[in-house]
Amino acid sequence: MFHLSINLAEAVKLKSIITKKIQELNISVHQVTHVVIEKGQEPKQPALTLEKLEANLKQLRYDSRKLDALIYRANINNTITFNDEEMPIVEAIELANQLRAEAAFCKKLGMEDKESYFHSVGDTMLYRVALYEPIDYLNRANEIEKQAHRLSNAINAKNYQVEIDFDDANYY
Repeated sequence: MFHLSINLAEAVKLKSIITKKIQELNISVHQVTHVVIEKGQEPKQPALTLEKLEANLKQLRYDSRKLDALIYRANINNTITFNDEEMPIVEAIELANQLRAEAAFCKKLGMEDKESYFHSVGDTMLYRVALYEPIDYLNRANEIEKQAHRLSNAINAKNYQVEIDFDDANYY
């Protein structure tokens, strides 16, 4: 028996393509279900029937579900080593998201002034003073962003190595 397979990176891209095709067919359904005619005229039947669109949607939804399951399984069953820790791809993806969020948080703290004018009350001037060193957080943000990039690169590389059984002939 001949098995067709694609790598995980292609599967993720294909999932996006299938999702877009489903959205397009849903729009097409609305275009073929009604026509505007003058009273007494016979409506022209569209070349693409509702039944054909429904059959196409059924196949796309099936492929989408199966592809999702294969992607999830691959993301759980395959690992990446990052900072001397081995983890499933799904965990690495979550870690990359967390690192990006942490970098954004640190960058925001790093952009603050160490001391800035706040308000005056009579002759008294009040200042807003950071209780930390903003530049340290800016440097930390840069380092965390580098880690996130390294991890994303490792995930992408792994996605091209992992093969899943899926026939993509209907889509390419």
